Amino acid sequence: MATTIERPPAPVVSVPDRFNIADYLVDRHVREGRGGRTAILYGEDSITYGQVAERSNRVANALRSLGIRREERVLLLLLDTPAFAYSFFGAQKIGAVPIPTNTLLKSQDYRYMLNDSRATVAIVSEPLLPQLAAIPRQELPYLRHLVIDGAPTAEGIGFEQLLGGAPTLELEATSKDDAAFWLYSSGTTGFPKGAVHLHHDIVQTVVCYGQGILGITAADRTFSVAKLFFAYGLGNALTLPMAVGATTILWPGPPTPANVYAQIERHKPTLFYSVPTNYGQLLAHKREGADFDLSSLRQAVSAGEALPKALFERFKDRFGVEILDGIGSTEILHIFISNRPGRIRPGAAGELVPGYEARIVDETGAEVPDGTVGNLLIKGDSTCAYYWNKHERTKDTIEGHWIRTGDKFSRDPDGYYWYAGRADDMLKLGGIWVSPVEIENTLLEHPAVQEAGVIGRRDADDLEKPMAYVVLAAGQQPSAELARELQDFVRSKIAEYKRPRWVEFVEALPKTATGKTQRFKLRQAAASKPI
Repeated sequence: MATTIERPPAPVVSVPDRFNIADYLVDRHVREGRGGRTAILYGEDSITYGQVAERSNRVANALRSLGIRREERVLLLLLDTPAFAYSFFGAQKIGAVPIPTNTLLKSQDYRYMLNDSRATVAIVSEPLLPQLAAIPRQELPYLRHLVIDGAPTAEGIGFEQLLGGAPTLELEATSKDDAAFWLYSSGTTGFPKGAVHLHHDIVQTVVCYGQGILGITAADRTFSVAKLFFAYGLGNALTLPMAVGATTILWPGPPTPANVYAQIERHKPTLFYSVPTNYGQLLAHKREGADFDLSSLRQAVSAGEALPKALFERFKDRFGVEILDGIGSTEILHIFISNRPGRIRPGAAGELVPGYEARIVDETGAEVPDGTVGNLLIKGDSTCAYYWNKHERTKDTIEGHWIRTGDKFSRDPDGYYWYAGRADDMLKLGGIWVSPVEIENTLLEHPAVQEAGVIGRRDADDLEKPMAYVVLAAGQQPSAELARELQDFVRSKIAEYKRPRWVEFVEALPKTATGKTQRFKLRQAAASKPI
């Protein structure tokens, strides 16, 4: 059996029955005399907690004037700008339910999410508008209002109109167990699942991880490479800092190494959050003369996928900053296993965050001994209530107080957890779960492709990237030029991070007797080849 580990007592998380998370994160600071503190740094703008409170009130009143009612969904297709904060909190203040949405997707994805959620309003950053504009309006039967953070159009009003609402508001009397927001999580079939989070969920992540592990205080400045539409980024850059009156640095542009270094040197964050892929990119980026100045950082954090030991060591050697690796999920909202400052074990996901419980079980549900790989189950009060409109998937994933993470883990006798891969064929690319079926189906749209099988393969930095095995249609000949053409074709159809990094042409794909592709055999074949 697993070894019993002595652990510190779980923190006490107390939330009253009548509770609104926007009040906790924003208005509370104004009531308690912190309205003049800087909440958001955005380029040249310094935005106080008082301003966030007033502007989210204005958005809330404007949404009410549009007829948005309690529990109706508000899709947020927004870059990392102050408008995201005003919209997220504004919707919650009237009991509506914001849905932060991946900004890297395509029109068909947004059509699905708008119709699945039945969102009555979408608030969209102007640069992202073409993806929504490409959807015929008659295909969106529930959407009544389009709000554009930018210039208004014939189809949509400008965000400035929302900011014209009244500056004072009587908060909706929500319960701690009311729906507060949704986050869509990709599924093995390629159809996303709406994870429904409640008003009290964020408080659990703040107390257990933000304060319990990071020791975040009002003196901190946070900067997250992971964007706000991620559960990880939402905590890093909005909910964790604003719970304690700290300052968040928002950057809407692409997280290229040059951009990331520039934001760090300009705004001097104390807490920096990223994902392993980006840490690898940062380490590959150099400049003439003095190295980049990361001296303001008291801690770096990684999640989204396992952090290779080599990246941890190279980052520490170069900048003198340790990276706290951890694991979280959309369903559990933020990090529930993490390394600790002062006792990091490179390559491990870390120790259990106090306030959460874990079990590693075999296929029968029995707990496995330390050192044995099994299925990871987690218990914690930040777990989503259910998947919207996905009853069977909810039952398959959430078992009473426990949730199946879909990850394979082992635990060592010291209580450190070690990632061993996915329990299914999902790929984790740059911290985002991706279904191989989606990439395969996209490849099949190309006339040269007869069949395709997609797996994850580790690159030179030990990070997972997609690899495609392709069976060509009759009359087609394999070539390096065709491989590049297929990569570009996928890039043109779906998000860039889903583009296969390798394309290998084969005569046939390994199949089961019932015709299912045996991806484990493709993974075995890939492992035998040099990178």
